Amino acid sequence: MSVRPWWHEAVIYQIYPRSFADSDGDGVGDLQGVIDHLDHVVDLGADTIWLSPFFPSPQRDFGYDVTDYCDVDPAYGTLETADALIDEAHRRGLRVLLDLVPNHTSDEHPWFIESASSRDNPRADWYLWADGRGPDGRKPPTNWRSAFQVSSAWRWHEGRRQWYLATFLPCQPDLNWRNPQVRAAMFDVVRFWLRRGVDGFRLDMYDSILKDPELRDERWGLRVSGSTLAITDERRTRHHPDLFELTRELRAVCREFDDPDEHGVPTRERILLGEVFGSPGELRRYRCDGDGLQLVFLFDFLRFRYSAGWFAKHIAEFERAFPWPDQPTYVLENHDRSRSIDRVGGDLRKARVLAAILCTARGVPTIYMGQELGMSNTYVPLAEARDPIARQYFGWVPEVVARRLPERLNRDEVRTPMQWTAGPNAGFSPPGVTTWLPVNPNHVTRNVADESSDPASLLSWYRTLLSCRRSHPALAHGRLDLLASAPTDVLGYVRSADGERIVVVANLGRAETPVPIGGSGRLLAASDPSVALAGPSVTLPCDSAALVLLDPD
Repeated sequence: MSVRPWWHEAVIYQIYPRSFADSDGDGVGDLQGVIDHLDHVVDLGADTIWLSPFFPSPQRDFGYDVTDYCDVDPAYGTLETADALIDEAHRRGLRVLLDLVPNHTSDEHPWFIESASSRDNPRADWYLWADGRGPDGRKPPTNWRSAFQVSSAWRWHEGRRQWYLATFLPCQPDLNWRNPQVRAAMFDVVRFWLRRGVDGFRLDMYDSILKDPELRDERWGLRVSGSTLAITDERRTRHHPDLFELTRELRAVCREFDDPDEHGVPTRERILLGEVFGSPGELRRYRCDGDGLQLVFLFDFLRFRYSAGWFAKHIAEFERAFPWPDQPTYVLENHDRSRSIDRVGGDLRKARVLAAILCTARGVPTIYMGQELGMSNTYVPLAEARDPIARQYFGWVPEVVARRLPERLNRDEVRTPMQWTAGPNAGFSPPGVTTWLPVNPNHVTRNVADESSDPASLLSWYRTLLSCRRSHPALAHGRLDLLASAPTDVLGYVRSADGERIVVVANLGRAETPVPIGGSGRLLAASDPSVALAGPSVTLPCDSAALVLLDPD
């Protein structure tokens, strides 16, 4: 008996709770605000929500610095609110993924406070501590760099007279996952939330959680991994071979909560979605031959080039690396990277083409809240940044330079409040409230209320695409074959399943182009009203896309 896992056909919607909806008027989004707007996710056509961290935290990295993995920060609500959110999501047919931060905690976590108190306390080895180099031990133990490649990853602690590893921010000490007690404690965190009904986890910076046990130096040099240029080979701090066995252990914990049907087939399989970086081949290793992570993000699309050739090349690479039943996981933007519409100069026509590619390629699309509206970056000067990375690592960049860079240095700019209405505070907070980040002035035209009633809006286009995806097996779970005969500036592929074939074509060029599609059919959806289908050919204006259901052979 063959049953497709639910996540094969999932559409994930990322919610950054702090910026989604403010239910209590304090200027900060909260879990009740998420509950109040779950119907928007359903109406959009997504079926899974991924919630960025809402655990207790000093908010020095806005939730990615955790002080308690098994509670809710009072700014967002309570455990009871979290339970209600899970229940309300399930009542609407939505799955729930939590953002788990396994690599590090806050330096204010009780575990770290105890670990730092001496070299012989019960949690002394729960974090990565090491003696330094040099006669006084005041030189870092290795040459490992922080994730931002601008400083050592080691931080001196005067109390222990030792260094602790902080791969990301200094306030985020790395856990020692080689300690069985740490592993057991984190597995219990996973069980805690699975018992409360969550459907899985997005694993933050998962490829970094195990390091070289011998603390050997990295070898310096330039290396291109996927779309990333690294200044070391990172063999000591990322993708460690021991991580794959740990991944199998974590998957086994999740399997404890799978709900089998009468045939023993899991009907509610819990999933693990990894934030890992590297080439498609490197990322596929985390599948562990079907016994590891079910999904890994493919981050190349975060740095897309608006070119048919670029998309065709990368889709082909992903198809080779993730053949059926593995699933590619596509993402155009998220809470850390520039809004995709800004990458195409604010052009809504191009944003519609990007939406068509994201929602019709084989795999699991992830939509970041507001992406469906065409929400754009909101300029926030570096001097006013709340983002600790912007302040600590890029505060020296002159503002006139920062504003012209293609990649945003300030993550605040992509985390501004969700735009619900054209009214005060975009409907995110009550009128007169100062929101934690400024609302984008363009909320008066780009908001859920107005776009919902406009059939020509980007929101309506996303709803159309996801409706087609739900209604047609070829788009939901079919194979993908690139159209070799597509013109130079056109991306084209055929999705096929259960005797159904759908051709997806997108013109990323500057001129109207006729595209042969290999047969006659009917137009399912088009991003531009002037798209014309005539027999075995569809004519696409520049920056347009179309879906054609081919007639049976």
